[in-house]
Amino acid sequence: MFIANAPCSWGIYFPTSNGYTPDQYLDQVAAAGFSGTELGPFGFLPKDAASLDRALSARNLKLVGATHVHSLDDPASAPALMATLGEIGPLLTVMGAPELVLMDSGASYPQRGRGELDPQAWRALTDMVSQARKFLFEDFGVHLTFHPHVATAVETEAQIDRLLSDTDVELCFDVGHHAAWDQDPVAYMHEVWDRIGYVHLKNVDGAVRARVLSGELSMRDASDEGLFCPLPDGVVDIAAVLDLLRRRPFTGPVVVEQDLSEHAVETPAVLARRNADYLKSILNREMSA
Repeated sequence: MFIANAPCSWGIYFPTSNGYTPDQYLDQVAAAGFSGTELGPFGFLPKDAASLDRALSARNLKLVGATHVHSLDDPASAPALMATLGEIGPLLTVMGAPELVLMDSGASYPQRGRGELDPQAWRALTDMVSQARKFLFEDFGVHLTFHPHVATAVETEAQIDRLLSDTDVELCFDVGHHAAWDQDPVAYMHEVWDRIGYVHLKNVDGAVRARVLSGELSMRDASDEGLFCPLPDGVVDIAAVLDLLRRRPFTGPVVVEQDLSEHAVETPAVLARRNADYLKSILNREMSA
């Protein structure tokens, strides 16, 4: 199973002004034992395909796709989304990584409660997702998946079910975000298997989650408190997830996203190596069983 990592695991959320240069990031991804990477925020890694290919090839890395964040409940922002996708799409095609993950920014979440949109805003979201999916595939042959995410309009199983009913989009299924509200990711993967096109691996600290579920801690604050912990340390059965992906089998991208806590004592490079070693130990065990 080919498993990649992503710039967000290094706290890289913007094209510039990050704590790592593109070369430093790519060096550390390769050194940790991963064979691939997502594109990250557009403009962090080279936008020029030849330059990007040289940077990846020098480290025996492969591009697997991209994740893009946008305020999907604002219909006036649709032209801006399409313009950005019009830049990213050709690059993914040329690089042989025609996969784009789209997620809601959750910008209006604090004003609307626990991720509930009014009918007009929900229609704006579903229309924009459908438009983006059609545009990317018809113009560039790029496959769009949607990423349910905590603190956004699509985070609970009921909301995901509604999205799948109202659109033809497939999911980027993130096992950690699904488990954050005490939902069973493996059980739900079985339910919606035919609509999963991309997978993000993440784990959840059970003690921090309990504080969220009790109302002591908001979901937005929980991430800084270490809600999304290293893969070996959480309540999600990562071995069961990998077993399901191997047995079905799953042929889409599988990407680690290691969110960084304000209280983390391990560097991103150390966390990446620990996550990679953990995943390899599971896969080696399954192969020898």
